Amino acid sequence: MPAVARTPRARWIEAGLEALAQGGPDAVRVETLAARLGVTKGGFYGYFDGRPALLAEMLDEWERRCTREVLAQVGAEGGDAAEMIRRVGELTFSEDFHRIDLAVRAWARHDEAVAARLRRIDNERMDFLRTMFGTFLTDPDEIEARSILAFGLAIGRHFIVADHPGYTTREAVQLAGEHLLRP
Repeated sequence: MPAVARTPRARWIEAGLEALAQGGPDAVRVETLAARLGVTKGGFYGYFDGRPALLAEMLDEWERRCTREVLAQVGAEGGDAAEMIRRVGELTFSEDFHRIDLAVRAWARHDEAVAARLRRIDNERMDFLRTMFGTFLTDPDEIEARSILAFGLAIGRHFIVADHPGYTTREAVQLAGEHLLRP
């Protein structure tokens, strides 16, 4: 009789991130994930000591995928500062990543450990923006203002429901971003 293949650890983490994006941390339940994966929950405990361990690894994955890998990829691709900012924004706040990022932000409002991690990651992202804007701006106030406006636009663009005469919301957000990137 052939051995039964185990559900890979990465699939548990991915299912957890999807559940988080859909329903917050309370939606990340071992039984629910096992059902979603079509497996028994016994395999889960071969990888994780419990739900808290899964939640921690989900945050590790979010951090790796949405920050570290993005910054490394954009650094390797190169380009001028404006192009690097655009590229980081495209990758970090793509639909899939943005859903997870917003879920982590909501979670951080109720969990101080998650809030501390989010603060550290947001500081890395802001440091990147400050460095990039600093390549073509000299006024520290303008560097900080543009950095926070660009970051706020990236995070909050999905919450904008106002009409934009002559533009779609996507076009208006892109226009605002381009204005921020002007030397």
